[in-house]
Amino acid sequence: MSALKFTHHLHRPIFVAATRQHVGKTSVSLALTAGLKKRFNKIGFVKPVGQQHLIVQSQSSGLDVRVDKDVKLVREHFDLSHLDYKDMSPVIIPPGYTRDYIDGKVSRHDQLRSIHQAFNAQAEITDMLLLEGTGHIGVGSCVNANNAQVAAMVGADMVLVANGGVGSAFDSLDLNYNMCKSNGVRIAGVIINKVMPDKMEQTRKYMSALLKNNWGVPLLGVVPDKPFLGCPALADLERLFKTELLSGHEHRMRHYNVDGINLVTTSLGRFLENLRDKPARTMYVTHVTRNDIVLGFLAEHQRRMAEGKIFEAALVLCGRKGRYDLFPEIKDMIKSLNAPVLHITDSTYKAMETMHHFTPKLNIDDTSRVDQAVSHYEPHIDFDLLLKRTSKARSSFDEPAVERTSFDEPG
Repeated sequence: MSALKFTHHLHRPIFVAATRQHVGKTSVSLALTAGLKKRFNKIGFVKPVGQQHLIVQSQSSGLDVRVDKDVKLVREHFDLSHLDYKDMSPVIIPPGYTRDYIDGKVSRHDQLRSIHQAFNAQAEITDMLLLEGTGHIGVGSCVNANNAQVAAMVGADMVLVANGGVGSAFDSLDLNYNMCKSNGVRIAGVIINKVMPDKMEQTRKYMSALLKNNWGVPLLGVVPDKPFLGCPALADLERLFKTELLSGHEHRMRHYNVDGINLVTTSLGRFLENLRDKPARTMYVTHVTRNDIVLGFLAEHQRRMAEGKIFEAALVLCGRKGRYDLFPEIKDMIKSLNAPVLHITDSTYKAMETMHHFTPKLNIDDTSRVDQAVSHYEPHIDFDLLLKRTSKARSSFDEPAVERTSFDEPG
């Protein structure tokens, strides 16, 4: 493989990885992109190994290419039009990829060459590179392309992201730190996310001490929890349950707190009482056979609209497929109005359980949540310290005492 082409860069690439899924790695990546874009002329963004992907068009070839969904989000949200999609998501691991790799249908050399080429293409036209990993550090090991291996290949410094706490957070960080160390990857610092507001200073004090005393690594940021970022929009629930709103399509990007979901098993009168007393933006779940509840919900929507009042409630109708369904007349009434109503072909118990365990992901369509994620995270990250740590001219820490992993194949 040819040499990496980022000799004109003043900083080493920054690689963002997490201790596990759903800890806010993409939110951190978005905030870093926003902050770095303010400090550099042209930044690059690469998701070396992705899983959930979309089909987009390469600007240079005009051909369709597969890219990780986070790549499309970052490129479009920050208008990184100088980057070609084909150089942003070099390896995609869809279902069956691991089996093909083990069977020899996917070449390790070709896989790593794709990452190498994408990295070089961006390095030539940017002055700072940000890479976002997939899952925890070890993800990709089964195809010899885990986060630590890829970071070592491109000479990137690692930023580790973990959820709030001290002891448990450090324990999970330690596992990932040791994998980085075994591959010769430098740790630029750690960001602790989703910290309870009243635990911010405590977390900052004790996590800083743990990191400094054990690794000589700084704490780059402590980000307070923001519940809104974990609230799914109706569009998220459409994708989750593979369905579409029966009505209220213009409210697809309206968010709801799943902890405040109300299961309706009471009488119509009590439901209407709750509908008027509870917060306006409340989600109600009931069985699809409760025609009285459906009609009451629609009537209350009409009443509020006629009076010029806010109506932000949503109704989710549940019933196992093949056993229960909406009467056609009721469905027609729903579709004639603009109240958000979603029909799910699961039992009420299964639907509520699924929603409570669901973690919505950031996507390009949900601009409100993306904007809030960036504005919430960015102020809590110490960019000056991060850039000092990753500077080529003046590094405040030594290279790990191990040799970097070689990815060149014998012969």
